[in-house]
Amino acid sequence: MSSDSTANLHPETIAVGWGYDPASALGSVKPPVYLTSTFIYPSAQHAKDVHEDFFLGTGPLAGQGGKIYARLGHPGLDILESRLAAIDGAEDAAAFASGMAAHSSIALTFCQPGDSVLHGRPIYGGVDMLYGSVMAGFGVHCETYLDGTDPDAVRAAAQAALAKGPLALIVAETPANPTAAIVDLDLMVALADEIGAQQGRRPLVVVDNTLLGPFAQRPIERGVDLCLTSLTKYAAGHSDLLAGGISGAKDLVAKLKALRTTWGNHLDPFTAWLVVRSLESAAVRIERAMANALKVATFLRDHPKVAGVTFLGFLPEGSRAKAVYDRQCKGAGSTFSFHVHGGEAESFRMLDRLRLLKLAVSLGGSETLICHSATTTHYALTPEARLAGGITDGTMRLSVGLEHPDDIIADLAQALEAV
Repeated sequence: MSSDSTANLHPETIAVGWGYDPASALGSVKPPVYLTSTFIYPSAQHAKDVHEDFFLGTGPLAGQGGKIYARLGHPGLDILESRLAAIDGAEDAAAFASGMAAHSSIALTFCQPGDSVLHGRPIYGGVDMLYGSVMAGFGVHCETYLDGTDPDAVRAAAQAALAKGPLALIVAETPANPTAAIVDLDLMVALADEIGAQQGRRPLVVVDNTLLGPFAQRPIERGVDLCLTSLTKYAAGHSDLLAGGISGAKDLVAKLKALRTTWGNHLDPFTAWLVVRSLESAAVRIERAMANALKVATFLRDHPKVAGVTFLGFLPEGSRAKAVYDRQCKGAGSTFSFHVHGGEAESFRMLDRLRLLKLAVSLGGSETLICHSATTTHYALTPEARLAGGITDGTMRLSVGLEHPDDIIADLAQALEAV
């Protein structure tokens, strides 16, 4: 699949073979793993020319992508980044050693001391710490919004951010971790345009698309600047690797890649190969997981010991969130939260009684994973910050996997008897 255009192809088709030409590897149907740290130059002049291309983009080898050293780039990275960009409908993509490596790269590349950042809450705990604590050490300020579908509230939060310094980034995680709260991407893009006119510098809109991925939500099509995905999760889908990807305009991605060379947080050859392999089945796996999740969420919604379920498929008709969901999403995903009556003690009793479900952090794997958000993924947040994002002491995050849904439900049913 070596055509230069993806215009007539669906993302599911692109995921199977885009970015790899079998002729480049002795006709191998699948890409080989390029396990090398460095690449031989055929001559001293070639060595000079390939470096001129890499650092300046000029010379006789300009644009040919010659290889130097695996930290600067390797064939597996080229294949993955080409495929990821095409799946997301972006000009280019960059792959990193983890989802947080990708998040941190955006923060350090596009924020300067004195800038401010606006993001939603809830949001993944690591990202909350990145912008709320770590970036503060670099002189970057942070402001948050609670309802990403409320134009007045989001604009008020943006003005509060501006009062602290020029707004550099508008960060949205949608659906949000762990409650699947939804953010209106059209609103975020419009807000960026408004702030750009106000301050003379347009902030970048960054969307974490991990919980739905490119087959159920396509942020680039809605005008966002950078689409971030923790490839660890649904893209890889087997809970056996760490990776992160960022798609977007070529000039923005080029800045990320340039600094990645210095930071050394690129994705290694074997992991890149694993992600490329896994992307081929991602659409099918995600479709099955979403079908399972609907059945599991319905069971939990109707259970007397469950106080509430945040599954996107249950958004009330006529609500702002439902209108946004209908406009920008093609599926409800398979990661959501439910809240038991009670708190930590009741939650722990239920979790310790599970037999099939795995008590672990992360999501998007073939197995069903569950965790108590307040004491795991969002442990470092204050109780007030957790509650503001809808995380109580009775909140469990559930990532529904590929087991038979009846078995998942049966395990939850017997465990809930302990509540």
